[in-house]
Order: sequence, then structure tokens, then C-alpha cells
Amino acid sequence: MAKRSNGLTEAKIKRWIKEGRGKGRGLEYRPWLNVRDIASKGRSHRVFGHKSRRTHHLFSDLELAVFLFLDWSHKAIEIREQFPLQQEVTLELAKEAGIRHPQVSGIFQVMSSDFLVNSSDSVLPKFVLQAKYAKDLSDPRTVEKLELERRYWEYKEVPWYIITEREISKTAFQNIEWLYPNQQRTHELSELTEQLKFYSHHFSKAPSTTIINISKALDVKYDHEAGESLAEIRDLLASRLLSFDVTIPFRKLTPADIHFVDDISVLEAINV
Repeated sequence: MAKRSNGLTEAKIKRWIKEGRGKGRGLEYRPWLNVRDIASKGRSHRVFGHKSRRTHHLFSDLELAVFLFLDWSHKAIEIREQFPLQQEVTLELAKEAGIRHPQVSGIFQVMSSDFLVNSSDSVLPKFVLQAKYAKDLSDPRTVEKLELERRYWEYKEVPWYIITEREISKTAFQNIEWLYPNQQRTHELSELTEQLKFYSHHFSKAPSTTIINISKALDVKYDHEAGESLAEIRDLLASRLLSFDVTIPFRKLTPADIHFVDDISVLEAINV
């Protein structure tokens, strides 16, 4: 759940609804909130989703970690982030429970859940995840709003869960810190395309060698500065042209662990 620096006006809420935010499926889904709309408590991320073929908007490293797990999972079919809750329902539930509905300057705000997930699991075909850092759960108001959200999904008969950093492996966070430094490099589409072809060729020759050792060998072979090849591979992984299970430490990562994007046309979507 992202934190707004300023609340939405009624006019903006109506405009966003008219724009179709929170609507659509798959590639056409538009999240209720995007990273340009609000101030996040932590680092915000715009990352490509291989299942949806669109850019996803995430408001913390924790949300990113959860998303990467979901996008890698073969059971998760569809991931809709920043999914809005029907305001007329949350207002009624808040009244029934005696909970103050979120509002700013007297304007009731539209609540949202971090992830609405459709799954191939017959036991759990649809569920909602709310990503919260454990320390935030000690705040009474935060807990109160989470209870309202829980009641909403109970009303909708959709399982709802809170997930904290304690349920995420330390390796995943270490990978994210390596993949997404504070200052990320930008690349032209043509440059990424050439890099993808280049590393695909060299990875195929050494599928069981770590990418770190492959990078060192390429730096020597092509007279690159030390670390240049690894930095390029990191950029491809960060842009999600290459994907992998984030529970594998990047220092142990080999080409056999990496999945290359199967449709080069998604390069344009990644750079939107």
C-alpha cells in the first residue's frame, strides 16, 4: 500500500475512473496508482512483467520482491498491482466496523491492494497480497486500515494475506540491491538488442559457468574495463530482458538459471 504525499481530489478520482484506472486485464490493465502519482516511503520501481507484457508499478523493494516471485511462479497467471477497492463498499464496511475511512482534507480516498493475483491452483484460484514491512504493523492506524481492507476482500470472498519482509528470503533482497542501484543506467533500444544477442551467444557456450566468471573472461577477451561485462548483464537482468529465480544468489547465477525474453518486440514495452 503506497503512501500519498497529497490526497486525491474528487475531480481527480472521477477522472482516473473515467481513464479506466483499475480496469482491464493482462496487457490492458491499468493500475489505480503509478509511480508518478505519489511519493513512496521507499524506492519506487517500474519493471516489465513477463506474464502481462506490460510495465508494473511498485512502491517499495518489498513490493518488487513479491512481484518478482509472482512473475517467476508458474502458478501465477495474472498479476494486477495497485488494485482499487470499490469506494461505496469500503465506506459501508468502515461504517459497520466503526473504522475511520481513509480521507484527506475531507475527501474520502480510494483504497487499493498491492496485488490481486489469478492462479492456476484450483485450491487458490484468486488471492490478494498486501506487502507491509513488519515495523509498520505496530502502527494502530495502519492496522486499522488493513482490517478494513481485509473485510473488503472477505466481503468479495477472495482470500487476503499480508506479506512482510520476514517471508522474503534475504537473498532476494540482496539480489534486488545489486540489480537496482540508486543510479540506474539508461540504454537505447538498439544497444539493448545487441547486448541481448551478444550475451545469448556467449552464455550458450558456457551454461554451467557463473555469469561472474563469464564476465571476467569477456572483459579480458574484448579488452573491456574490469566489471563492464557484468554491469551490462546486470542491466539486462534489471530491465527483465533476462529473468531468473530471485532466490538464487546472483554470485552463483549461471546461464542455465536464466530465461531470455522470447519475443524481441517486448523491448519497446520494457522501455515505455
